[in-house]
Amino acid sequence: MDNNQPIIVKRVKKVVGGHHGGAWKIAFADFATAMMAFFLVLWLMSSATPEQKRVISGYFQDPIGFSESASPYVIDLGGTPTPSPDKTINPQIQEEPQDEILPDKADEALQAEKLAEQLAEQVDRERLELLLKELQVKVDENPELKDFRDQIHFEITQDGLRIQITDADNRPMFDLGSAQLQPYFEDILLIMADTIKAVPNKISISGHTDAKPFAGRNGVGNWELSASRANAARRTLEAGGYPEDQVARVVGYASSSLFDRDDPMNPVNRRIDIIVLTKKAQSAMEGNGEGAPSDGDSDAPASDAQPAAPGAGDNAAPAPAGAQRDPAAPVTSMPASAVQKQANVFEAGVLKFDQTRQ
Repeated sequence: MDNNQPIIVKRVKKVVGGHHGGAWKIAFADFATAMMAFFLVLWLMSSATPEQKRVISGYFQDPIGFSESASPYVIDLGGTPTPSPDKTINPQIQEEPQDEILPDKADEALQAEKLAEQLAEQVDRERLELLLKELQVKVDENPELKDFRDQIHFEITQDGLRIQITDADNRPMFDLGSAQLQPYFEDILLIMADTIKAVPNKISISGHTDAKPFAGRNGVGNWELSASRANAARRTLEAGGYPEDQVARVVGYASSSLFDRDDPMNPVNRRIDIIVLTKKAQSAMEGNGEGAPSDGDSDAPASDAQPAAPGAGDNAAPAPAGAQRDPAAPVTSMPASAVQKQANVFEAGVLKFDQTRQ
């Protein structure tokens, strides 16, 4: 008998590894977008000003106050948004916002000029400090200067580097009552000239005496004596190679600015001061003439430098003990040519110097 029952064959497909679909890609894309937005917010908050942060906080606390303001944006590239005072309920922004004051070009130019001046003064001071160290090393190591280091004093003042060379009772710099240099003082100036001329700063030279009265021929006194001694020091520096046009001023102070005010007869009051001027002091000196900065005598008390040794006085003008001068007004200031004329009147032939000596 024929069997007409159909035969059904079941075939099962085996899937290896399975299939998860693309839902994870969408989730990862959302995560990456959220992280990008998060770091963008962090960056914006770190670069926002305190005023912008305050306005942002006010916006989220009171959005209505910003809806009808001059600017509908929390941070507007055109300016800081101004909340509506009658709409806002945030007490932190009830006060009227301050308009940002932008510096004009004149203010920017003034600030740039001040910054340039400050940088120039810093460079100038660093240059003088290096010169001070170099001179100190030369005095300590040079056999010709080592014996006289008690008579050589260095100091940084507001006007520049001050080099003071003082008398000692047994080692005067000049002949008594004269502007003729002693050989050792001459050697000191010649050695220092080679170091000082390495910097572009100009110098001021001043002569000082103690308080012992003196009167020379033709009515010449200690003013002419101190000026003549300063001028003799100038000529010695120039003989050592220092440029003549780098000398800004030659001054004679007599006994008006004592090194040791407690002892006007102390030999340290007889001295030659050489100021390596800062650019600022040089500009003030060249622009104001007699009202130029002083030689730095008022920048530090006399007790800051120890006298080399007590000794007898020199031929110098009378001055009361402890006399002080006005730093803004040098008592005697004249160009080198005028000082030279005074020197010739003071003592004929005393200031002759070998200009060819090197």
